[in-house]
Amino acid sequence: MNTLKRILYADAPPATILVRLLVGSVFLSEGIQKFLYPAELAVGRFQKIGIPSPQLMGPFVGGVETICGALIILGFLTRPAAILLLIDSSIAILSTKIPILLGYGFWGFSLPKLPRYGFWSMMHEARTDFSMWLGLLFLLIVGAGKKWSLDARLAGGNRSSDAPR
Repeated sequence: MNTLKRILYADAPPATILVRLLVGSVFLSEGIQKFLYPAELAVGRFQKIGIPSPQLMGPFVGGVETICGALIILGFLTRPAAILLLIDSSIAILSTKIPILLGYGFWGFSLPKLPRYGFWSMMHEARTDFSMWLGLLFLLIVGAGKKWSLDARLAGGNRSSDAPR
């Protein structure tokens, strides 16, 4: 099986579309909002928390979230899109949630103003990040699903005899 078919291969059940719709719509929405509200969600926010080159990184992250969110909804290049969004989510957790857990700035990232800090505050603030991270990991492992995905169509239907070896 060629490399592209290995990337596109998806033997997951049809219900995988529900995970794709959930994960993809959250990232698509967040990416679009980074362009609609840059001062609050992109460049301005990135400056406050200490992301390097916020003028460049704000639109870049917004573009990655928008494009990869749409790809996941379509089930097209699902695994590569999931990898990019796993990196995106991991940086968000590192830059915003770890300082909340520690109660002080961490690795050059600033501490946001919250009523409290520590484990429970971090868990509350990170609930969407952790859910999206696990949803992306699921899609990376199983792929887009056998039905309702462009990956399955491009890989030739993903019959069980086509499984990567």
